[in-house]
Amino acid sequence: MSRKPQKDKYRFIDLFAGIGGFHVAFNDTKRAQCVFASEWDAAARKTYRHNFNKGQDKPIFANDDQFFAGDINKFPVENIPEFDVLCGGFPCQPFSQAGFKRGFKDARGTLFFRIEEIIRKHKPQAIFLENVRGLLSHDEGRTFQVICNILKDCGYHGSVDGPAKLPVFAEVIRASDYGLPQHRPRLFMAGFRSEKAAKHFAANPPKKAKSLKYTMSDVMGGRVTYYGQDKVRDIGFTLRCGGRGSGVRDRRNWDWYVVNGKEKQIFDVQGLKIQGFPEDYSFPSTVPMTQRMKQLGNSVAVAAVHAWAKAIVDALDHG
Repeated sequence: MSRKPQKDKYRFIDLFAGIGGFHVAFNDTKRAQCVFASEWDAAARKTYRHNFNKGQDKPIFANDDQFFAGDINKFPVENIPEFDVLCGGFPCQPFSQAGFKRGFKDARGTLFFRIEEIIRKHKPQAIFLENVRGLLSHDEGRTFQVICNILKDCGYHGSVDGPAKLPVFAEVIRASDYGLPQHRPRLFMAGFRSEKAAKHFAANPPKKAKSLKYTMSDVMGGRVTYYGQDKVRDIGFTLRCGGRGSGVRDRRNWDWYVVNGKEKQIFDVQGLKIQGFPEDYSFPSTVPMTQRMKQLGNSVAVAAVHAWAKAIVDALDHG
């Protein structure tokens, strides 16, 4: 099969960017360059700029108004630079088990329709969306079907086999599938304007890790065991969206572990490692710990996004 010449770098935009998990993952493919980002939370914007307003990214984010928007609803769609891939971890609370599951009735849920506007205007070659797994079953599956109908109408291709050909590849993944010591089930969705690219993605899906890159004992610097047991715990809890803490005895616990027989809380250094951020990633000194943990809880598992990003870029090369 002939392969079209590789594009030097694909341009991507980072919507609902948080602290830049998508940005890190696509940069690490060495084949993609961020040309625009948006994030409404002021503290998260500080962290994003702290890590990306330097090196090769400095020219892109030197001008906030042009390349780094706040509220994407207030930014003119036509002013977004041309791009090849749209990335967006659109707000999960309207569809999550932790929220009220109001879906499109929640103002945050309607932000998907802003994604639709951007897609219809710019017609990117690929889309890569992330949300909680509850989106699949929300409103007995009708919410997900609305999203699929819109993406199909926008000209996207996903699964190419079976009776129900979806306009996206949709899979509930776990961070631990990609080597990180955290459950974190999330719905990943990828779609392509080229059916040829979609077929290549189907034949060459994102590669999962054969084993963990490190365990919770490595993260916490001591032997991590299950509460009340002497059994070693290699995979930790899911970092909670919003960053609210809970004690080790709480059934909703996510931030306390038993380490060498003692209760120990995780903080930003451990959270960055659990999410798979690189060692040189850091928080500004002006961002307090509560905000750091909130930002980490709202972020993505970088290793998982990176595996999908590599598969998307490869599919675009063949599409």
